[in-house]
Amino acid sequence: MIEHVYRRVAASRVVSQVIVATDDLRIATRVNDFGGKVRLTKATHETGTDRLAEVVASLDCDVVVNVQGDEPLVDPGAIAELVAPFAADLSLQMTTLFRRIHNAADLANPNITKVVLDRGGFALYFSRAPIPYIRDPRGGWPPLYRHIGLYAYRRSTLLVLAGLEPTPLERAESLEQLRALEHGIRIKALETSYESFEVNTQEDLDQVRHLLAVATSS
Repeated sequence: MIEHVYRRVAASRVVSQVIVATDDLRIATRVNDFGGKVRLTKATHETGTDRLAEVVASLDCDVVVNVQGDEPLVDPGAIAELVAPFAADLSLQMTTLFRRIHNAADLANPNITKVVLDRGGFALYFSRAPIPYIRDPRGGWPPLYRHIGLYAYRRSTLLVLAGLEPTPLERAESLEQLRALEHGIRIKALETSYESFEVNTQEDLDQVRHLLAVATSS
């Protein structure tokens, strides 16, 4: 799976290099076997953000993209969307993506993170719970958004973020992006047409294998 993620990210026209950050020697060996770049990190990191920051601290770059290893169907076009706003807004600190929710089952699924936005398109909150709460459906439903777990950061923002203590909401929801919000780091959320598929369960893995097999045979 890590090879699928690596090659899809490397296909993005906005990425200058791809590095796998891991503390697992088995993953590092696999990446080396297919010719990818890998950096072994400390095993004490609590989140992927912290692990990424260890690698980025030694890199000369402005914007960093974080793609998790459980995103084997990530589209290079989504990465381009994620990075594009940084060129136009030098004050931008962090970006992520979202899609509209059309399936009620997605709203109730704790493995699908939901996000609510302010009028400027910045994230107000992320949750595994259904948000916003609809007290009276007769008043109509607001747009419901599913978070796509890709991030881009200014290098300086990422290093600051990784140096901050984990926060109560981050620990409660097990969502590391809440650390940024709790410390006042604004996250610009961009609507994307690209689908994402995180592998969280054996059922997810089976479905991804099927989708990749279909794509390979077509």
